[in-house]
Amino acid sequence: MKHVHLIGIGGTGMSSIARVLLERGYTVSGSDRVLSPLASDLQKMGIKVSIGHSAANIQGADTVVRSSAITDDNTEVQAARQAGIPVLKRGEFLPILMKDQAGIAVAGTHGKTTTSSMLAWVLYRLNYDPTFILGGVSLNLGLNAHAGKGRYFVIEADEYDRMFLGLKPQVELITNVEYDHPDCFPTPVAYRLAFEQFVECLQPNGLLIINYDDHGSANLKDHLSANSRSYSCGLRPGADYLAANIRANSIGGSTFDVLFNGSGEKPETVTVVSLQIPGEHNVRNALQVIATLHQMGVPVNQAAQSLSEFKGTGRRFELVGEADGVSIINDYAHHPTKIRATLAAARSRYAGRRLIAVWQPHTFSRTQALESQFMNSLTNADMVLVTEVFGAREQSSTYSAQNLVEKMGKENVLFEATLSETTEKLMQILVPGDVLVVLSAGDADQICYDVLKQLKEREV
Repeated sequence: MKHVHLIGIGGTGMSSIARVLLERGYTVSGSDRVLSPLASDLQKMGIKVSIGHSAANIQGADTVVRSSAITDDNTEVQAARQAGIPVLKRGEFLPILMKDQAGIAVAGTHGKTTTSSMLAWVLYRLNYDPTFILGGVSLNLGLNAHAGKGRYFVIEADEYDRMFLGLKPQVELITNVEYDHPDCFPTPVAYRLAFEQFVECLQPNGLLIINYDDHGSANLKDHLSANSRSYSCGLRPGADYLAANIRANSIGGSTFDVLFNGSGEKPETVTVVSLQIPGEHNVRNALQVIATLHQMGVPVNQAAQSLSEFKGTGRRFELVGEADGVSIINDYAHHPTKIRATLAAARSRYAGRRLIAVWQPHTFSRTQALESQFMNSLTNADMVLVTEVFGAREQSSTYSAQNLVEKMGKENVLFEATLSETTEKLMQILVPGDVLVVLSAGDADQICYDVLKQLKEREV
């Protein structure tokens, strides 16, 4: 394998593979429908990125990798097969990429990007030089991927299209399991089954770290092979690793003690962690990182110090800026539980300030399947603007987010069909002291930058 062509190179998962391959010395090319910011970055690194799909794009390639969104009838897929060039899905190619390193796979419905970014940062900071593939850009590292020379390979293990079932990691960290992706998993049972199968992918003598407080993670350890280890983490007594004495700190987040009940007798304090990112969910994420590293033999006090320096991940409670007395937060939340956690974190960090949320629903299938849960998840905001559904990989639907807003029937929840209309409405209602949180896994994050620009002009 010398030249790898990536179809759908502009997405988060594929662009990270491209970066790792390039850093390892391979020739890399790719194609996509549009030039995304990530694809543009790859071009600047010297990777040939073609806009649009054509048989000519695969010229010279000896391996083709396609994203989950690329179907069998794609022009480049067909041309590669006719030429006898292997065509692999992302989930089939990742094990090849990881085969010479010890895989640390972070899975879960929520929190896997932040948690895998924490792991990658700590290992990098402590000079382990890991390879990593993340679902977002680490604000500390400025990257979503890197080909390290060290022993470890940290990967965000995506359950969509059952991608993570191709991995064979030595360590698995599962943040939580809550039904999602109804377009891929028709029932909660099918979704849970995928995580059970993921646990069965763990290599012999492997390590599994699970969330003790999460109902969906219960009994996952029953699917371990007999010679693997499992440890639970939580905020409730009974967990192997317990976050205790949680208190607000002066750097914007929480400080907590990590207790380990290894002997079954009195728990021992292994370290103290101080985070600068807010939210109880991030306490849980950091606790699982410390537990993982403790079991791997990484010095936990040094790990805790590195976590105190962790700034977060792009589009995960990211402070885009402040202008005219308004703080603007960009967050990727697209599931009811994550929306609830993000708004709670905003309430905690910006106590006493008016909280205005913009929510762009992501995929028609998810929005319809979890409609009542979405309606309940938004109640912590003082005002909510709901944009039209971002269809992503799904075709247009007769369903509209306006249906959901009308069902809610609340004066403080408004429907704004387009992003420009939403921005215009925000500029009418935002006043000094407000906090704006944009919740979007689609393209509504652009609202953050448009509003920030207009607020700066307004305060002059």
